[in-house]
Amino acid sequence: MEIQTIILAGTSIALDAMRNPYKSWDRTDTEYKSGALVIGPKDKRLALDLQKSGPEHAKHLRMIMVWARITAPRYWWQQFDTYRVGVEKISTSTMHTLMRKHLTEKDFEGFVFPGVIDSLNMAIDAWGTAEDPKEKHRIEMNVIRNLPQSFLQERTVMMSYAAIRNMYKQRKGHKLEEWAQFLKWADGLPNAWMINE
Repeated sequence: MEIQTIILAGTSIALDAMRNPYKSWDRTDTEYKSGALVIGPKDKRLALDLQKSGPEHAKHLRMIMVWARITAPRYWWQQFDTYRVGVEKISTSTMHTLMRKHLTEKDFEGFVFPGVIDSLNMAIDAWGTAEDPKEKHRIEMNVIRNLPQSFLQERTVMMSYAAIRNMYKQRKGHKLEEWAQFLKWADGLPNAWMINE
């Protein structure tokens, strides 16, 4: 599994907006220093208080957005798809790309039973030489249906800090090691205290 952060945006405006309910913008102490956003102690205390009060109060987390490129096995994506609010994703297309090349162990997470990759590659070869469109379609569908769940798929994902915080709380200690990798990535995001505290 690989996770690459592409862009993180919205932190300063989210912290400003969290002060809207009481019009307390004059108490803001977050500022840019040498081009970096430095969150002041007053803003951090308010953000933490709102977060501890529950997601209905921590609206500022919905305004901080992260775009990341994640390559993960299909079995992990099935669990990730539980999270719909504050998450958008665009995947590479198995349908459009699977038959373009032979599969190798690098296309899968962990161990794949002996012979599985060879069998899939024989079908890919048969697809490449088939002339009848119906036969090509039948072979391609069989390859897709027989792909192991460990097949790696890449998606570009947009998530709010609120969505990541929700995943963090719900998947901490999960038996799939990919969730531990995801949480470690989240711990490395700027101002990760908004996610893990």
